[in-house]
Amino acid sequence: MKSNTPTMKDVAKEAGVALGTVSKVFNGLPVGDSYRAKVEAAAKKLGYQVNQYARGLRAGKTYTAALILPAVDHPFFSSLSQYIHNALARQDYRMLLYLTDRRPEREQDCIHMVQQNKVDGVIALTYNPLVIDQDLPFVSIDRSLGPDIPCVATDNYSGGKLAAEKLLELGCKHLAFLRTGAPYPGEPDKRGDGFEMVCRTKNIPCDVLRLNGDGTTENFVEFFLSHSTGGKLDIDGIFCSTDFLAERIRGILADLNIRVPEEVQIIGFDGIRKFGGLKEDLFVSSMCQPLPQLAAKCVEIITTEDRSMIPSLTLLPVTFEDGGTTRSLKKG
Repeated sequence: MKSNTPTMKDVAKEAGVALGTVSKVFNGLPVGDSYRAKVEAAAKKLGYQVNQYARGLRAGKTYTAALILPAVDHPFFSSLSQYIHNALARQDYRMLLYLTDRRPEREQDCIHMVQQNKVDGVIALTYNPLVIDQDLPFVSIDRSLGPDIPCVATDNYSGGKLAAEKLLELGCKHLAFLRTGAPYPGEPDKRGDGFEMVCRTKNIPCDVLRLNGDGTTENFVEFFLSHSTGGKLDIDGIFCSTDFLAERIRGILADLNIRVPEEVQIIGFDGIRKFGGLKEDLFVSSMCQPLPQLAAKCVEIITTEDRSMIPSLTLLPVTFEDGGTTRSLKKG
């Protein structure tokens, strides 16, 4: 009895192309765009499913990549995971997600797990030194793990510079940089470096508060009170290391009866949006990270056959976007 399950020959006949062309499309080999479109349309019409296991055996791959993140309960991490998933799917790769729960000891455990699962590559956002198999394609996000491990990051230093320049352009005279987070060094540390460099160069007063961990409301209230004169805050422009912190600072200032952006303007970093998508409103004015481009670059690196030309650090540009915590420039 003949099976009703469509075969590659059926797809070739439906598409009007050679069987070899169908094989190339399903194995990710280069073919003309018109041929690829015909094959994909025919496969969809017939309900043909590519046997990923057999495909992997032929190519010596699993067509699976692992993503290691601290968590997905933070909107930045959840958006990042979605964009990486999308970028992998465009290459016909599946994604395994591992979460470290922000616990340093779990990071190396995740590395061991992905190696046991025979993935073709790993994309990771971690905080600690790791022991990594040099034969495993690996890319780190925002943190250098050594000269042999490619790192992809936004240009945090330039982002910090742009934040300072934007606040000055909007009329601020006394700036501050606030930072919370893990005490481990990484590319995000350069946000404050770029911001402070502009302030030094232009002789602008700049107060800095760096806290390991999340910090407490009391930490920030004490900071603001210590930089007030006659009950009025001396600072009129604040750059926060993340949007999450910027939104938190807006709430603390509101409790102190300080109006944002009328009295104090705030810029965050990340570009977190209220309902996910790229066209949704921001929570705060922000230096926005290009998450789709960052995800695409990470996937490009782990799926590249010739790894000899991959740079140790790839920096992507950030852009400023008004999210309501800065004032608009007056025209005329």
